Amino acid sequence: MLLTIEKLIYGGEGLAHLPADERGRGKAAFIPFVLSGEKIEAAITEEKPGFARGCATKIVAASPHRIQPGCPYFGRCGGCHYQEAGYEHQIEIKKEILRESLRRIAKLEFSGEIRVHTSSPWSYRNRSRLQVRMQPELALGYFKLASRELLPVERCPISSPLINRGIEAVWKIATAGKLPEGICEIEFFANANDSRMLAELTCVGNARRATVQAWAEQMRAALPEIAGVVAFRESRKATPEPFGTVGESHLIYSTPDQAYRVSAGAFFQTNRFLVDELVRIVAEDEAGELALDLYAGVGLFSTGLACNFRHIVSVESSQTAAKDLQYNLPANGKAVQATAEQFLRRIEGAGKAGHQYVLAELGLRPDLIVVDPTRSGLGERVARLLANTSAPRITYVSCDPATLARDLAILRGVGYRIQQVHLVDMFPQTYHLESVVKLAR
Repeated sequence: MLLTIEKLIYGGEGLAHLPADERGRGKAAFIPFVLSGEKIEAAITEEKPGFARGCATKIVAASPHRIQPGCPYFGRCGGCHYQEAGYEHQIEIKKEILRESLRRIAKLEFSGEIRVHTSSPWSYRNRSRLQVRMQPELALGYFKLASRELLPVERCPISSPLINRGIEAVWKIATAGKLPEGICEIEFFANANDSRMLAELTCVGNARRATVQAWAEQMRAALPEIAGVVAFRESRKATPEPFGTVGESHLIYSTPDQAYRVSAGAFFQTNRFLVDELVRIVAEDEAGELALDLYAGVGLFSTGLACNFRHIVSVESSQTAAKDLQYNLPANGKAVQATAEQFLRRIEGAGKAGHQYVLAELGLRPDLIVVDPTRSGLGERVARLLANTSAPRITYVSCDPATLARDLAILRGVGYRIQQVHLVDMFPQTYHLESVVKLAR
């Protein structure tokens, strides 16, 4: 059927509507790899009571922003979504999605400027995770779009050159029949100047330690830039324990502004060109006695804030990241291993005891709280506990505009107002977007 794409929505799909029927306007249809305003011939692949999904079988009238994708796997691989659009147009798409999320979910008509911070659109990823399959035949690659079916890939244009050399080395060793049983994922993490990297292996239960370690030695011999290989058992634990390490278990990630120890299994931002820029956005024009850094990871923002705050308290729940955090913090920093909710309830308890929402250890109310939660956002409980701290300023770093808008609605309801909104394009070619919102009351 012939459809017109009305707009792009968060998730990488275009929105159209099926033809009207006797009940009125047709149901919404979601189509990937299209651009706003395009007319397409579509095949419907899934139909539910309230919506349908499909694919474009022909572009009848193309957008003027449509270009030739830069990757041979685009359209089959589930990793990228916007390669059919020029980079400047990708930014416009993301700005509109962010603004609409604030309007639709937070009921906020933000008329101010969304400050944009762009990246090199290719070779930007310092971390890439590839799936490994031995049966029915050898495959190393990514999942296909909306599928658990594996697409073999020999290179990834959005990953760093060193990571691509790592992918090439694994293929070479594996096709020689030297990939041991039990490895189901290989993740490469490269340092800032792309000169050294870690390989993190996820292994199923039948993987033998000695065999995996022997293969790790072979990998390091084939690619000397691999500083270390760390193997983890497949686990549902938030912080799985490594069961084998060859070489180093961490990298020193040195940017022009700072250096961070990052261990295998710890989270770190994935865009190698925008790490310092993201820290500057969060830390600029901020100063005071005390700053709290919740969801602190290895201390990315804590180190940037430490120059202009007398005290930094950094909260991280992951045991692996918390050890790096302790290592990376300057002398005026204090690391706390806890979830954000656990820590904020501790502050609230101190307040109910008569301290009026202060940190009992320091006798201070925070001047600034920085939050950088996972894709699921803060949630209502944490957002309300955050408001109860009476902090005059909050900076919210988000990787999901929908959960960001949901949480902002709560914070605005208790008196916080938005001062700045930044779009930081940490993920070119994909629908993912990073934003920084500065609030005050």
